[in-house]
Amino acid sequence: MRSTTHRRTHYHDDDDLADPRPWETRVPPSRYGSGSDRAAAPDLPLYTMEKEKENEKDLAEAAGETAPLNDDGQGKWDKGHGVGPGIGGRRGLPPRQRLNGWQGVYQENEELVWTGLYTLLSMITRFWRIGAANFVVWDEAHFGKFGSHYINRDFYFDVHPPLGKMLVGFAGLVSGYNGGFEFKSGVEYPDSVPYTAMRVILASFGVALVPIAWLTTGELGWSRYTRHWVTLCVLCDIGWLCISRFILLDSMLLFFTFTTVLGLVKFHNQRHQPFADDWWIWLVFTGWSIGCVLSVKWVGLFGVALVGLYTIEDLWDKFGDLSMPVRTYAKHWAARIMCLIMLPFLIYAACFKIHFLILNRSGPGDAQMSSLFQAGLRGNDFAQSPLEVAYGSRLTLKNFGYGGGLLHSHVQTYPTGSMQQQITCYHYKDMNNDWIVTLPWGAEETNPDDIRYLQDGDVIRLVHSATDRQLHSHPLAAPVTKEDWEVSGYGNQTIGDEQDHWVVEVVDDTQRKKSSQEGRIHALTTRMRLRHKNLGCYLRAANSVLPQWGFKQVEVSCTKTNDPKDVHTYWNVESHWNDKLPPGNLKMYRSPFWRDFAHLNVAMWTSNNALVPDPDKEDILASKPSDWPFLHLGLRMCGWGDNQIKFYLLGTPLVWWWSSLCVPGLLLIAGWFLLRMQRHYKDWAPGEWDHFLYVCKVSFFGWFLHFAPFLIMGRVTYLHHYLPTLWFAVLMAGQVLDLFFFGSTRWSAKAKLVWFVLWTGALVVNFWWFKDLALGVHGNVNDHPGWQWRRSWNIYNGS
Repeated sequence: MRSTTHRRTHYHDDDDLADPRPWETRVPPSRYGSGSDRAAAPDLPLYTMEKEKENEKDLAEAAGETAPLNDDGQGKWDKGHGVGPGIGGRRGLPPRQRLNGWQGVYQENEELVWTGLYTLLSMITRFWRIGAANFVVWDEAHFGKFGSHYINRDFYFDVHPPLGKMLVGFAGLVSGYNGGFEFKSGVEYPDSVPYTAMRVILASFGVALVPIAWLTTGELGWSRYTRHWVTLCVLCDIGWLCISRFILLDSMLLFFTFTTVLGLVKFHNQRHQPFADDWWIWLVFTGWSIGCVLSVKWVGLFGVALVGLYTIEDLWDKFGDLSMPVRTYAKHWAARIMCLIMLPFLIYAACFKIHFLILNRSGPGDAQMSSLFQAGLRGNDFAQSPLEVAYGSRLTLKNFGYGGGLLHSHVQTYPTGSMQQQITCYHYKDMNNDWIVTLPWGAEETNPDDIRYLQDGDVIRLVHSATDRQLHSHPLAAPVTKEDWEVSGYGNQTIGDEQDHWVVEVVDDTQRKKSSQEGRIHALTTRMRLRHKNLGCYLRAANSVLPQWGFKQVEVSCTKTNDPKDVHTYWNVESHWNDKLPPGNLKMYRSPFWRDFAHLNVAMWTSNNALVPDPDKEDILASKPSDWPFLHLGLRMCGWGDNQIKFYLLGTPLVWWWSSLCVPGLLLIAGWFLLRMQRHYKDWAPGEWDHFLYVCKVSFFGWFLHFAPFLIMGRVTYLHHYLPTLWFAVLMAGQVLDLFFFGSTRWSAKAKLVWFVLWTGALVVNFWWFKDLALGVHGNVNDHPGWQWRRSWNIYNGS
């Protein structure tokens, strides 16, 4: 039984009966000529077909002609030709398809016209009233402050890679900002801060989303109606609009996410001309884009994964093409390794190199880096510390684990266990980090004027400078890591016991050979372990965080496991004071870039994982990933008083709800067509099913890779985390509309126009209804009725 209600035109029944080949392998007669050539062509391997296609193109160009394009009347051109709909290659449309007068000019430059128009509309929406809020809004408090650090060149620490924040600093620099504002949340901007100019520069990334969407949909081969509708979704979504209007990283993250998809589909459309100029251009562009998106936020890893999956499938298909020479296949591998692995990594690493070069002054983020790195920062006195440690020296001990803190104590005691003074690891510098190297109990006293250097194998006591307590351990379980022994502060200058004794074990020296100084301990460069003399356990500070009674500081314990490779048991002397010893020299200290690069990235990862919801504190801004697709909850971005402008991060409901329905809907549609294909229904012309699957895979896996990881993350999440994911959901919505409405042969041109007007009208009206949530709500929010479409939205006071 043959279907007559589906969107694709079938070949004539007589041709179907006469041709014994599977229908999937048949092609339109015009594609391969006539006679025996036409019969044999479909059986050619992919590589040979590509070569013949290139030869045909060369012959046509030599004859001064351009191969005709197949237009379906709605601007939907043949897929895979390497350019978007409406563009007939670099030379434009074939002469016989051109029109005269202004219509011809428009036809020749249609893509540029619409790209320019959408850019203008995007500028209007993104820049309109952008300076209305003259105070620090939401996370401007963080990222504006980071921009100040770049202008002042003060080293700071953050959980995100540096590219986006460097661009914030650049926006401030070109706007004339001097870096002197603290960016405290809700504080009014002084006249010296050009916040409007900074917002405009960063909003330019949000402006670019709309024309990029137009270009991307063209490369997907959709009809013009579908292209316009999807592009209007990007223009009219108030979530994308709102997040682009402030001093945040999200506009840059979205920009590079969009360019990654554009580069991927552009490269896909060059697949029949491998190693041509355009093929290389878009491969390099894709690699550059994923390097940049990863350098803004680690969410960019999901975009890297999408490109990786596409590349794996592509290389697997080429592996099955037996006509492709091995050397050519190896070139495909080499090109992708170079452009999609090496290039993104070099971009990512270069951002950190620039980050280190700019931030060359000591700042609030020093403690997250190694002591050796800090010694090279201007304004830091580590390099002037005496080189060799001696008994009587006052010093600070830094844990060498990535992101490790300073050994710390304070007068508060443990509420359980020994109830003695707490020992923790702390990332900020104060007097409670200072310890004095002291001889063990019962040791023979030496002449105070004599200098006795600390060496490998010495037994010592570490006395807390502020409280006179000794670093102590005993066979009681640690408060968090129960399998380890508790470490506490005990005794005073006259009270103590052998549980205060620690053996120094040198691991290595990063700058000098251990034997050259007879095992002496050097400040900054010597890595050592501290073994408890009686218990045999090792002083350790990993990533276990104490409860609120320990001020959320890192737990210090004594681990029973002797793992020589456990860097969390490594310690080095950071600050060192001893008036009897000569000062050090900065030239003696060099911190290798790659070690600093690895150290900072692991510290970022550790801190990111520590961003977990606090059970003792309710975060009214946080939301769960399951809340996002159907807009269960928005986000208040500022105070909600009547006398200030207010912003509520939401999304245009039609865009979010329809696109979320299309995520499972498109999977069901694909499954339905697979069932029909199994029953030998012919719903697709040759090549169209493969293209349909390709678009489905890019959009669905893009959505899944950007959304699913948040479902298993333990960190706190917010609505804006879904904004990159939304782009892939919108692409799936566009595919559904193109399949059943705008690109379907079931509807007449007039019916398609009616459908387009209905869908577009609903979208624009929906945007206009909610636009003030993104542009700013003035006065009492309760005076603006009609926004409470879901009870869970806390837009109104009392809701």
